[in-house]
Amino acid sequence: MNYKMIIQYDGTRYNGWQKQGNTENTIQGKMETLLGRIAGEEVEVHGAGRTDAGVHAKGQTANARFHTDLSDVELLSAINRYLPEDIWVADLCRVPERFHSRLNAVEKTYEYRIAVDGGKHIFERKYLYFPEELLDVEAMKKAANHFVGKYDFKSFCANKKMKKSTVRCISRIAFCEKDGILSISFTGDGFLYHMVRILCGTLIEVGMHKREADSMNEILQAKDREKAGFCAPACGLTLISVNYDKNETKIEA
Repeated sequence: MNYKMIIQYDGTRYNGWQKQGNTENTIQGKMETLLGRIAGEEVEVHGAGRTDAGVHAKGQTANARFHTDLSDVELLSAINRYLPEDIWVADLCRVPERFHSRLNAVEKTYEYRIAVDGGKHIFERKYLYFPEELLDVEAMKKAANHFVGKYDFKSFCANKKMKKSTVRCISRIAFCEKDGILSISFTGDGFLYHMVRILCGTLIEVGMHKREADSMNEILQAKDREKAGFCAPACGLTLISVNYDKNETKIEA
């Protein structure tokens, strides 16, 4: 059976989503170990996005193929009973065997949160970026407009050895400011390694008037990582949701 899961996690103390040979402290590793114990067999969990160390998720989507006699409700309860307190499976259902959480994803949304009022935000400080100075949010919005569309985002990719296409389509960038916290959400068909964090770092530099809002096209055309801004810290980034074609997740009666 192929199970689709919506996983939420606080990434603060983890070394990212993807399992690694030198550490067991990853979200994928925790999920595979637990599901393997429940199923009594080796289980491979595929995530829609390989979030970095320190990045959080409200809507990470994953799938795994294994057999169990537990009902979906019983399985979900068993998973959440034994997961650590900072990982939670919000939903679980059976999907067609052909479904793959990463390969079938058509759209992802990430959100980056920034404290913009100079406050300490004590209870949310682990999930925010605190800039060194107040930001010109209107300038940031103007700069962000240059990124909406289909472009080569090589300048915003931290993988210097990237051999595959660096062309991506961002369909929407939205700004929301509330209670001294600025949230910037990015929706697109896919994102490169560190792409959202570099986009945010570049926009923050615009907000600090270290860059001109109209210089974004030059950065895109340069296709050079050195031309873009800094990579904003992981703590402010959250994977919000992953969307699919409904036909890919529907089991035929």
